[in-house]
Amino acid sequence: MTIKVNDKIPSITLQVMGADGPKKITTDELFKGKKVVVFALPGAFTPTCSAKHLPGFVNHADKLKAKGVDTIACLSVNDAYVMDAWGKQQHADGKVTMLADGNGDFSKAVGLTMDAAKYGMGLRAQRYAIVVENGVVKTLNVEAPGAFEVSSAEAVLKAL
Repeated sequence: MTIKVNDKIPSITLQVMGADGPKKITTDELFKGKKVVVFALPGAFTPTCSAKHLPGFVNHADKLKAKGVDTIACLSVNDAYVMDAWGKQQHADGKVTMLADGNGDFSKAVGLTMDAAKYGMGLRAQRYAIVVENGVVKTLNVEAPGAFEVSSAEAVLKAL
């Protein structure tokens, strides 16, 4: 079942890159008492994700924070090392938190996975953007397969 507006985010452990390597972070830690924009995408270093999705949030980070967003997070079914390297390559440091959903646990729990096996990528996150306030979903914009419209930074800014 897919998560929907007014649902509570499930308690899941993700990873971020810390000073000493991968570090666990729970969704409870990430969302408690905060307004968070999470955008998910099929894979780090992939064409649309690298050319449009992540760069849009990096470029509009200040505008999103001016609208009361505490944290902007990029989630993908990749490991923390890949997410860290991609974040550095995209100049996301200090603007976008790079969340590794390595086993797809979060993506499965919110019902937003896609099967990319025909591309040799296995189970991945769908492309979407979600605004969460204190652990509760306030907006959820899920893309149609192959589309990039409703989950962009610009679309999230309009929704805030």
